[in-house]
Amino acid sequence: MRILLVGEYSNVHWTLAEGLRALGHDVTVLSDGDTWKNYPRDIDLRRSSLHTAGTLHYLADIARVWFKLRGYDVVQLINPVFLDLRAERIWPFYSYLRKHNGKVFLGAFGIDHFWVKVGMDCTTFRYSDFNFGSQLRDYPFMHTMIDDWLEGPKGTLNLRIADDCDGIISGLYENDLCYRPFYSDKTHFIPFPINRAAITPANTLNFKLDTINFFIGIQRDRSSYKGTDIMLAALNRLQADFGSERMQIVKAESVPFAQYQEMMNSSHVILDQLYSYTPAMNALLAMAKGLIVVGGGEPEHYDLLGEHELRPIINVQPTEQDVYDQIASRLLSGKEDIHQLQLDSIEYIRRHHDHIAVARRYVDVWNSSAALH
Repeated sequence: MRILLVGEYSNVHWTLAEGLRALGHDVTVLSDGDTWKNYPRDIDLRRSSLHTAGTLHYLADIARVWFKLRGYDVVQLINPVFLDLRAERIWPFYSYLRKHNGKVFLGAFGIDHFWVKVGMDCTTFRYSDFNFGSQLRDYPFMHTMIDDWLEGPKGTLNLRIADDCDGIISGLYENDLCYRPFYSDKTHFIPFPINRAAITPANTLNFKLDTINFFIGIQRDRSSYKGTDIMLAALNRLQADFGSERMQIVKAESVPFAQYQEMMNSSHVILDQLYSYTPAMNALLAMAKGLIVVGGGEPEHYDLLGEHELRPIINVQPTEQDVYDQIASRLLSGKEDIHQLQLDSIEYIRRHHDHIAVARRYVDVWNSSAALH
């Protein structure tokens, strides 16, 4: 098949492309590299600035590329907003892809209308990016997401594409639960792909753990949204109580992907996605290296995968005290077999996220979904 993957999110599309190419498919990835993360792509559509000149230059770049995007058997979009344009400008570009290619699929991989809508109902999830129990959370970025996705043009675009496309592919338990009530006939869950052959194991595998290095990635503008502010506060308390000789904190603040990996390689444990039920791409990458994840590992996500043995993730509730307690009791007390958790993390990725096995599942879904136009 000829396959076009449009947009990027934490290296999902590029890794999927590697798996598809290993199966013999012709794949093109068009993206901006997920902005400052600078992931690989075949066609670069990065916007230089938000000013008028930058917009005109970006539109010219799109025009040079877009008319060539014809004749693909499958087109998959990373998100309804798959170009760095205002949502109200994107529909014509979607329509062109729809008209001149085969099947079109929408990725449900992160923030979108249904993520916000379901997260805010305060009943579907015990906790999420938007609620903690029956209470809505309150932080600046939340209001931006509501304005954009729930009530604004991004939400309108999302609904139009979801209605029109041939299928919707979710990558996390939460994404699947958000879309399935509305599009049960065309929503398919496929785990995120990880290319294990391209990953360098952490330097900390098989070494005596005199000092445990805890890794945390921080995006300053999304710290409250991701929960890294709470996780970092718990780490600081733990270091004060247990001492620097027992634990060290490695912080990566908005660094490119290559540097991020280097910093991760010197660590034993990663803290990621406090409000998630499921490990996302950063956590999965870390697990493939042999790091232990402290974050989302709720029973629902294991059930969706059909995993009834491995439990490598240190699952935490979204409070500073629970993060503190889980790390203190399971990782710093000396009671837990940390090396076994590292090995279980690697095995978890082999079982559920191998990029070639994931690519096969994509091909099966693409082939089995009936064309709707």
